[in-house]
Amino acid sequence: MHFIEQCKEKIYNGEDITRQEAITLAKEPLEELATAADEIRKYMCGNRFDMCTIINGKCGKCSEDCKYCAQSVHYSTSCQESYPLLQTEELLAGAKQNENQGVLRYSIVTSGKRLNDQEIAQVCDSISVIRRHTNIQICVSFGLLNEKQFTKLKEAGVSRVHCNLESSKRYFPKICTTHTYEEKIAVINAAKSTGLSVCSGGIMGLGETMEDRIDMALDLRRLGVKSIPVNLLNPIMGTPYEKNRILTEKEFCRIIAVFRFIIPDGDIRLAGGRWLLKDKGERCFQSGANAAISGDMLTTAGITVASDKKMLEKLEFSILK
Repeated sequence: MHFIEQCKEKIYNGEDITRQEAITLAKEPLEELATAADEIRKYMCGNRFDMCTIINGKCGKCSEDCKYCAQSVHYSTSCQESYPLLQTEELLAGAKQNENQGVLRYSIVTSGKRLNDQEIAQVCDSISVIRRHTNIQICVSFGLLNEKQFTKLKEAGVSRVHCNLESSKRYFPKICTTHTYEEKIAVINAAKSTGLSVCSGGIMGLGETMEDRIDMALDLRRLGVKSIPVNLLNPIMGTPYEKNRILTEKEFCRIIAVFRFIIPDGDIRLAGGRWLLKDKGERCFQSGANAAISGDMLTTAGITVASDKKMLEKLEFSILK
């Protein structure tokens, strides 16, 4: 039996593929790999599709030195906008707009290492209002919070926490020096301990190897993460990664397919940078991906919900509401 088929049968039998098997899979012919990954997606997840949107709830002046980020104070970029935590009215308006478009989940994302307790109290009030006036699910990305803070957020109506690992434990120190991979893991475990679900993935094209990508996905599997955003680096002028090569569509499809083999029942989510792909991710949605962040990103343009829905209907996905 062909190696790809062996790995697929292993998954169908309820077994996990190993690190070495994932590395070998990543070298297999792309068309066969992508087709098998999509078959696994259909077998494990059916045609369900998870769509979310994000809002930049607090912008700019970030103390962290993540080398890909336009909002870091360490770099001089064209992103000069800066504002404090948005008020309830603005957050509620965004939630209502996205709910009316049929979006399942609305994510509030803030810059900085973490929100302080005063900010947590403010945003909890806003989330409570959103939950009273809409049925949309709320996800938050508020930095390196602790279990007590996550408990307050859950009580306010949050259902999911986002905290990207970004890359492997080995490569992370080359991306950021102001916080650690271990701190990211601690955030994920703290959120899970309160009963919140977790969304965590990374950025492809930072200079990492395929082994780094696989190691990150294996860590996510060990952590029980089922929503895995996969970002394509958009090199921002003024950041240390401004001259990084943008990955090709074929390279990105290969990553998506391998991630499907590693976390076969997860939501493999196309995220930032998708607009750099000529087909806006359509081939990736035929290579194992079954989720996406739609609409604008934090500091860059995205793809409209309406155009995404049109594409997904053509691909016969059933968008969750």
